[in-house]
Amino acid sequence: MSLPQILTTTEEIERFAVELSQFEVIAVDLEADSMHHYQEKVCLIQVTAGEETVLIDPLDGADLSTLRPVMADSKIRKIFHAADYDVRCLARDFDIEIVGLFDTMISCQFIGEEKFGLADILGKYYGVKLDKKYQRADWTKRPMSREMIQYAAGDTEYLQRLVGILEEKLVVLGRREWVVEECSLLEKARFATLDGPRCLRFKGAGKLSRRQLGLLEELLMWRDQEAQRRDLPHFKVLGNKTLLHLATQPLAGIHSLAGIEGLSPRLVDRYGKQLMQAVERGNALDDASLPSFPRGERREKDLAAEKRFMGLKEWRQKAAAGLELDPGVLINNATLELIARANPQDEQALSLLGALKNWQLRELGAGILRAI
Repeated sequence: MSLPQILTTTEEIERFAVELSQFEVIAVDLEADSMHHYQEKVCLIQVTAGEETVLIDPLDGADLSTLRPVMADSKIRKIFHAADYDVRCLARDFDIEIVGLFDTMISCQFIGEEKFGLADILGKYYGVKLDKKYQRADWTKRPMSREMIQYAAGDTEYLQRLVGILEEKLVVLGRREWVVEECSLLEKARFATLDGPRCLRFKGAGKLSRRQLGLLEELLMWRDQEAQRRDLPHFKVLGNKTLLHLATQPLAGIHSLAGIEGLSPRLVDRYGKQLMQAVERGNALDDASLPSFPRGERREKDLAAEKRFMGLKEWRQKAAAGLELDPGVLINNATLELIARANPQDEQALSLLGALKNWQLRELGAGILRAI
């Protein structure tokens, strides 16, 4: 089996962009290094157009700007599987915007597939077995092995044919427009710009005291510096659960680190002194310097709203069963809670809430109003 061409220069990518502009449909995927390095980046872009798959290697610094017009051309359909992360990464790293997106994972969810990972779907429809060990491979390593190249190419090889199967099912179910709207919204996905103390974005921070937040902030700043120094993702330095324990439990010295989940004796030897110094810095902060978790206006307990919320969840469970869909795919809890609190009494009020997508309002609106 011959390997796909790998493009590494600006000139090669410019020529390829001209070729791509002649196609009506292309399939795209990418590989990044978030599991292995401090600053994640796109390491490989796979594109299948017609019968040919080409890999674009951006690590040598080639200019990818000539791909922007192709990717932003709404007349060229771009097929992705689970596009959310890819769309964000392409925009962040190369200022590439995707227009004309069709996501096969969303399509699988909306036809009721219980397993919708790419390996599961290709296995079901084509009997293809993807070697999952390369999902977590370090894609910065060069040269890539033959097996890694074959794996990368396999991610897009079948997508165009798969779309034919999925769209036919969506049309029969009357759900193709659902996917079109979801994909249109997904095209605008971007990574958020993060400002302010790290601790305020930490899961569970809202339950901590200001002193504990100060301790956590010092620990998070230490971890970030250590991750950057060692070129590792944060979780490979120390896990969130361990940091939360250190920020919320009294510590009497390095010896008290022993037995804490996530802190092996080896890690205590390596990081114990630095961790205790971070804790000491947190304890030394004066009250005025402590982070403060932003508190919204305290909401009074609304028993009627809670009752409506439970009624909406019961309605959703039955509606999802009737459509043979996962309830969370149909409509999420946050949306149901917002609707329950707003208590809209007619379709106009429900629409003005802005909580529902157009397809949800059209297909589910009447049922929601009956439920509340």
